[in-house]
Amino acid sequence: MELSIDIDATDLRILDQLQRDAALSNQDLAAAIHTSPATCLRRVKRLVDSGVIERRVAILSAQKLGAGLSAFAEVSLDRQGAEHLAAFEARAVAEPGVQQCHRVSSGPDLMLLLQVEDMAAYHALVQRLFTQDANVRNVKTFFSVHRAKFDPSIRLPITA
Repeated sequence: MELSIDIDATDLRILDQLQRDAALSNQDLAAAIHTSPATCLRRVKRLVDSGVIERRVAILSAQKLGAGLSAFAEVSLDRQGAEHLAAFEARAVAEPGVQQCHRVSSGPDLMLLLQVEDMAAYHALVQRLFTQDANVRNVKTFFSVHRAKFDPSIRLPITA
């Protein structure tokens, strides 16, 4: 069940600041958005409880941590029934090398963003996820040779 929540200008300022730096203390966040720490804490809790803030994470450098191979995989299944899509999705989501898994329309059934150490790790992932499943009809993979932009933030309405 999703909670309905009204988002006002103060909430938008909180969300904007947290998208930039989720490690801000409540004191620093309150100062940045020009509100009291108590009000800020209450609003952040409300945004978390309602699911607007799903989670707070650190964004790590894949290159510096040795997981520098990024790939986008188009996956087409032989059978597209709800149970078949859900079964493959569950396997993909459980795979550590899969960063994102999306069902898509007009084309392949799913798009996966893969992040692995190297080509050997990619090959092992392919063996586990694609070749051992008789329902996978086709996989077309595109390897990233240069990432020009990465920004996980959501564009928010401009606030005064």
